[in-house]
Amino acid sequence: QVQLVESGGGLVQAGGSLRLSCAASSGRTFSTYTMGWFRQAPGKEREFVAAIYWSGGGTYYADHAKGRFTISRDNAKSTVYLQMNSLKPEDTAVYICGRKKLLWGPITSIATQDYTDWGRGTQVTVSS
Repeated sequence: QVQLVESGGGLVQAGGSLRLSCAASSGRTFSTYTMGWFRQAPGKEREFVAAIYWSGGGTYYADHAKGRFTISRDNAKSTVYLQMNSLKPEDTAVYICGRKKLLWGPITSIATQDYTDWGRGTQVTVSS
């Protein structure tokens, strides 16, 4: 198990950028698992945003994030990042990171049930 703490959220105008961070308490566990970012808007279900392999060598994005968001990780710092550009009001949500439950498996398995050790999230609000 690993504890995850997100940061970097805030209020930004449409078209702006934010960089989110997700710091893990356990470096050993963090560096061996795929990590993912999800988001949850009020009244909506949690939805997948992006994922990155343990090595950083492979990434996968939801359609709504492609071309605008970039996920990356620094295993030496036990941190995964989400760079968000060209933000839209519909991106407003709490952004939450999680650890893939299984050590192996396709990065395209993006159901919330595939992830664990959720952080508390960081609020992102995009004004029009």
